[in-house]
Amino acid sequence: MKPEHVFGREQEWEALSSFAGGTQAEVAFGVVSGRRRQGKTFLLKALAEATGGFYFEATEGTSIESLRLFGMAMARHRGSPVGYPFADWRDALEFFFSLPGDRPLPLIIDEFPYLMKAEPALPSILKQEIDLRGRTHRGSSLARVLICGSALSVMGRILSGQAPLRGRARLELLVQPLGFREAARFWGISDPRLAALVHAVVGGTPAYRDEFVAGDIPVSLEDFDGWVIRTVLNRHTAIFREGRYLLAEESDIRDPALYHSVLAAVAEGNSTWGGIAGHIGYKSSDIAHPINVLEDCGLLAKEKDAFKSASQYRITEPLISFYQAIMRPEWTDLGLGHARDVWDRSRQRFLSKVMGPHFEALCREFALRHAREVFEGGVGQVSAGTVVDPATRKQIQVDVAVLGPAYPNEPRAVRSLGEAEWDKVMGVGHLARLRRARDLLAAKGYDTSRTVLACYSGAGFDTDLTAAAREDGRILLVDLPALYG
Repeated sequence: MKPEHVFGREQEWEALSSFAGGTQAEVAFGVVSGRRRQGKTFLLKALAEATGGFYFEATEGTSIESLRLFGMAMARHRGSPVGYPFADWRDALEFFFSLPGDRPLPLIIDEFPYLMKAEPALPSILKQEIDLRGRTHRGSSLARVLICGSALSVMGRILSGQAPLRGRARLELLVQPLGFREAARFWGISDPRLAALVHAVVGGTPAYRDEFVAGDIPVSLEDFDGWVIRTVLNRHTAIFREGRYLLAEESDIRDPALYHSVLAAVAEGNSTWGGIAGHIGYKSSDIAHPINVLEDCGLLAKEKDAFKSASQYRITEPLISFYQAIMRPEWTDLGLGHARDVWDRSRQRFLSKVMGPHFEALCREFALRHAREVFEGGVGQVSAGTVVDPATRKQIQVDVAVLGPAYPNEPRAVRSLGEAEWDKVMGVGHLARLRRARDLLAAKGYDTSRTVLACYSGAGFDTDLTAAAREDGRILLVDLPALYG
């Protein structure tokens, strides 16, 4: 049973507890990863407490020092007054695997990339010891080995290609930020408009609430501006420099200035490869490496256009978008303590550059997570899309396109076409654009027979659009209360 002090994470806890308590009579191996601040350590410590497992959090250091710390931690776990003097990592693993027991015993190693850096052979040693007890000495150990790390690029390589541990993992768990509905409950915010605004700044990262803003939660919509000024724009808070540190913590990033420029370009709305290159003054061929690294780190996501071969890039961490669009251009004044002045002149920019795109992303997340509740049939893709209108030679931007699964020799079903407006009251003009997009897609061979036309608004709908929705069951209006369920 999940401990009461663990908020949410039902699926993650179920996966971890099932792995830790599995009935297979041999050593089992699993990998937990996720960006920093998402609560991986919190979950793993709770798992160790619930199962009596051994939890060890690695730190940066030499292999000998790390091994000594591991031995000391193991001794404390076993109730020994003296640390175990392991000769090497193979000796340490053999000791743990030889511990007597008639039930599965977890060995949880957090921040595993630090140990890999100090002892590159560790994955090979771990693989050999796991194989030994899974083949030659089957049943000799019921250990459940879990390794965890925040460096996504490093963790991804542990199980890829010709890596020693490839094919050995029985659990691969990626701990994601909380969904926007869960985040609102976690922050204790019941006003959906305030919840959306706060989410545009701090996203669904659990650590930001207590560790980075010391539990400072806006008490009302009117308090949002004051909350931004006294927390994220306040040079004396832990969250003030977080947007910079998230990038600096990634081991694969050698030239932070270039990566900041790439992220700034995306935050400015330059979401295509060519747009990013043009914004920072580079050739398109010169930005392949930084874009690939940012994708591997989980800070940048490539999203395919629903109806074209083109793709766009999106910053995955809202705090980085906020930092690049609002804080980085004003860093000098913020460093001098002029947070209120900066926010007064940046608030409109926040609404256009941050809140508008973020609201569209929330609507796509709503469609992805809850599409089965409102649209008929399975879902194969949720993304933005572009429909070209040959009659006007213009493009119709679809903010939320929901497509069915792609089956060979069958027309692709369009479950829904949606437009999102954060601060505009939506009317029948928005509906007309969606209808035109639907008809154009039907002419191209898409199945639009059951397509729902969806309008997502943070400001509401006029009477004509509301009346149209009452008369047509294929029109869906999603306001903020509906978005937040």
